[in-house]
Amino acid sequence: MSGEVSPVFFGSAVNNFGVRELLDCFVEIAPEPLPRSTEERIVNPEEDQFSGFVFKIHANMDPNHRDRIAFLRICSGKFQRNTNYLHVRQGRKMKFSNPTSFMAAKKTVIDEAYPGDVIGLYDSGNFKIGDSLTEGEALHFKGIPSFSPELFRFVNNTDPLKSKQLAKGLEQLMDEGVAQLFIRELDGRRIIGTVGNLQFDVIQYRLQHEYGASVSYEPLSIHKACWITTSDEAAMKELISRRRKDIARDKHGQLVFLAESAWALKIAQENHPKVDFHFKSEF
Repeated sequence: MSGEVSPVFFGSAVNNFGVRELLDCFVEIAPEPLPRSTEERIVNPEEDQFSGFVFKIHANMDPNHRDRIAFLRICSGKFQRNTNYLHVRQGRKMKFSNPTSFMAAKKTVIDEAYPGDVIGLYDSGNFKIGDSLTEGEALHFKGIPSFSPELFRFVNNTDPLKSKQLAKGLEQLMDEGVAQLFIRELDGRRIIGTVGNLQFDVIQYRLQHEYGASVSYEPLSIHKACWITTSDEAAMKELISRRRKDIARDKHGQLVFLAESAWALKIAQENHPKVDFHFKSEF
């Protein structure tokens, strides 16, 4: 549990050798469901009232049905099929007729789930990563931030007739958390930020094959994207007016400062001491 010793197994998944031993050991040593922090209080897994949060979203898992799955981790209580639960962010009740468990490519509709379980909920666009479901209590789970990307590129639509498909594709892929989308305030250009080059190729491929949208990329030199906040409205207006070309908004409309270099970021922080610069979206 402290990470001082790591078990090592030798085997072959293809030949089904050593797999059972690996899984049995994992079940034995894996931690049981732990308490989870929310903005309101600590949620313990032994509580009777159901609660859980969405930690992943995947679009088009089955290309034939264009489905979208929100993965929910159960934190407390018991989840039951066809039961009304509160979608905290939207403030409305929802129930699910076919919650699903996954084992490799096999999907099974389940009737109930318990703390530590992960289930899939078919989603028509209601969920975002970090959303909470409860039996009625307004809980906002913490610890699911978006970190600042390392690589950035302008994204260009190479087929103007597919603008709607591109907008939909970008929205759904960004909801999955595979990358982050920023809209530059100066000219409205779309910027994609990732942590690795391969993600750009994956996004380009999925946009074309799942949404019929064609895009190209344009290099962009950015050192760091920082979310910016302040309680001083005048200080924020001054930063925006002086550094307008470096200001963008993320998919939630939050202001972001796009620093061209470490030096530019340092100067901006020194010149605008009343503005806070955050390197993750949860602050």
